[in-house]
Amino acid sequence: MAEVPPKIKVLHGASPDLSAATYQIYDESHTIGNSLRWMLMKNPKVEFCGYSNPHPSENVINVRIQMYDNLSSLDALIKALDDLDNLCNTVEDAYLESLREEKFERWDEKR
Repeated sequence: MAEVPPKIKVLHGASPDLSAATYQIYDESHTIGNSLRWMLMKNPKVEFCGYSNPHPSENVINVRIQMYDNLSSLDALIKALDDLDNLCNTVEDAYLESLREEKFERWDEKR
């Protein structure tokens, strides 16, 4: 059986204090990349954030984060992932509540 790579790893070339680093996230795509970039850019301490898929045949995304004032990009990444998780939980809770209360539009398809 093939060994599964770590979910997140720091790529070579990161600054020693991690104020600028590229993180490789395994088994993710544009969906999490764009959402994570959006969440990171909401943080006023983040100077730059971008993501890419290095090659279509690779099942990874690379996320580059650069911080102001030599702050840790790893701390910003962890906070953004936590904030994104909280946002998804809030949306899910509102969705399930609307289903329970039947607050949705019904649509009947006519044949």
